[in-house]
Amino acid sequence: MGMRRFRLTTMLALLLVGVLVFAGCATEEPIDPQATTPVNDDIPVGTLVFVADGEEHAREGTSSKDGWDIVFEHAYVTLTDIIAYQTDPPYDVEDGWSIEYDHMVGLPGEHTVDLADPGSDPATVGAVQEALEGHYNALSWNIVRAGSGPAEGYTMIFIGTAEKDGESVDFTLRFDREIAYQGGEYVGDVRKGILEPAGEAEMEMTFHFDHFFGRADKDADDPMNVDALGFDPLAALATDGAIDMSMADLEESLEAGDYAKLEAILLHFGHVGEGHCIAEPLT
Repeated sequence: MGMRRFRLTTMLALLLVGVLVFAGCATEEPIDPQATTPVNDDIPVGTLVFVADGEEHAREGTSSKDGWDIVFEHAYVTLTDIIAYQTDPPYDVEDGWSIEYDHMVGLPGEHTVDLADPGSDPATVGAVQEALEGHYNALSWNIVRAGSGPAEGYTMIFIGTAEKDGESVDFTLRFDREIAYQGGEYVGDVRKGILEPAGEAEMEMTFHFDHFFGRADKDADDPMNVDALGFDPLAALATDGAIDMSMADLEESLEAGDYAKLEAILLHFGHVGEGHCIAEPLT
């Protein structure tokens, strides 16, 4: 698939055929989130709420695979091109970017959320009123460089403190890699995306911070910890107990193997609950 953010095209509105019958669509082309499939006044609708969740690792802190206790003051992520789909058959990431959908709902605009905010459980990104009822079982979005606000110029900024054995490191990590994600149905303790007439349903973009730093409560040979960066490589770059680095700084300063891990982590940072997404860099 091409550069989804920069090659958005205008999607033709799907024609209603009879009552409650929609033409399906299969595409690998970028989809315009402002081209929500239209509904008419006779079709039951509800409110589709888009949320983002960094889970307890972002809100409450996490213990890394190498023994650092990490607390985030802020964890900004900027989202755009957010689209929910009703797919039949259900979308599977093994199918790649091609997605067959009967209906889609897009949330226009650019949205920066702070996943470390204690109230972000999860953080509301935006809502679409009068969305068609039904089961929204696929979701796509981009993380992009913020045009304004606290994360201006960056896709993500993580600010916090890490402590280990009496040592403390204040960190600010600034990322500018723009990435497209696409996933299927939310995987978790509850089902999401099922919209009843006059009801409300959530579509969740989930971000797994333990993929960055690993987890002290898992074995060293657990696949998550093997693939995670941890915090030791970052702590080694601190000066006077602090680190403030961009992606370019990290590329220059980290060992090549550690930077390669970081790049790979960014491509599996986004999930739908525990459900995996496919991802590709936009820049």
